[in-house]
Amino acid sequence: MTYLKILGQKKLKGSIDISGAKNASLPLIAAMILAKDEVLIKNIPNVVDINTLLKLIVKLGGTFNKKDNKLRISTKALNSTKANYDIVKTMRASILVLGPLLARFGHCEVSLPGGCAIGQRPVDLHLKALEQMGAKITINHGYIEAVCKDGLKGAKIVFDKVTVGGTENILMAASLAKGETVIINAAKEPEVIQLCEVLKDAGVEIQGIGTSKLIIQGTNKKLLNIKSFSIIPDRIEAGTYMCAAAITKCELTINKIIPLHLEAIISKLEEMNCKLIQNETSITIIPTNDIKPVNIITSEYPGFPTDMQAQFMALATQANGTSTIDERLFENRFMHVSELLRLGANIQLNGNIATINGTPNKLNATDVMATDLRASSALVLCALVAKGQTNIHRIYHLDRGYENLDKKLKNIGAEVSRSNKT
Repeated sequence: MTYLKILGQKKLKGSIDISGAKNASLPLIAAMILAKDEVLIKNIPNVVDINTLLKLIVKLGGTFNKKDNKLRISTKALNSTKANYDIVKTMRASILVLGPLLARFGHCEVSLPGGCAIGQRPVDLHLKALEQMGAKITINHGYIEAVCKDGLKGAKIVFDKVTVGGTENILMAASLAKGETVIINAAKEPEVIQLCEVLKDAGVEIQGIGTSKLIIQGTNKKLLNIKSFSIIPDRIEAGTYMCAAAITKCELTINKIIPLHLEAIISKLEEMNCKLIQNETSITIIPTNDIKPVNIITSEYPGFPTDMQAQFMALATQANGTSTIDERLFENRFMHVSELLRLGANIQLNGNIATINGTPNKLNATDVMATDLRASSALVLCALVAKGQTNIHRIYHLDRGYENLDKKLKNIGAEVSRSNKT
């Protein structure tokens, strides 16, 4: 099985271009189920999760052509409303087809996503909201069976907690519903905002974009004229490379970004004694030889993203002092800790709080294993500063969400390669 070899303590320099956001692309691809014609999507990242969802679209009867980060996709000829387990089990985001399939066809079967390495992410909030919109939902043999013979109807949806996937699913469902849907406690992530903007540009009336209250006027099953658009930059990829600059104490410029989306990350890097020079679409990280400890609490946007927690834990191993990370969103998101300990990090866990005692320049290379997408990037960051060659196994996790990570790192001076040797 392919693994990543990284020889640590190499000097990095230069710039990195950020790819399109995986977490924006996935709901927008699902939203193409609502489109009446072929749509061109630009700046699509070439990552495994995107390809997985496109396989599902093809199984439903859609077609696509993807080349050079451009995707042409058509769902005009959809002839199935069943999302099979064999695809949904590999990626939880497949649940995002539930809302648009039900809104367009009045019925669908979508496999339950099952477990998740970083903790439970139940879909009960999605299902409860769809029931409020008139759907009849049953669970049979591991499948969600949803029916609304007369179409979905607008409703007032109050989410008990902020849910990005739930907000996106109901946004899409509400776009083709009859009447007005109000979503209270909606997620405010940039990826949700882009979904709103694309739907609005296609003729759906949406008020409150970027706030916790969204008001959607449905088209009563009229399919949408979705125009060509470009995916926003991946803020998590950008944050990961910003941490790479900080942990290696090297100056790097991160291009093709939206700095506004990175404010929580920028704030913590500044707290850790890094200097950042911002331009309209780029940030240059001026590193420090004295990385300060930091205290982090993960929360929904615009708070500190849970998807950056592992990377900052890696960075905290090189701080002069003790840092803490309080993970408030997912209960199993510290599985990378045992692998960081293998590299020589000093980390203690107490429930959902990790205490990282900085050990600058004391990490030693070894074999480690990725446990999830963001955990794998934390291992890459530590490998960049460890003494010797680190071998990172199970990098299929990495390929789910980072486009050409090894190539991008090599272009700035890292010694990184893939190997298939056992």
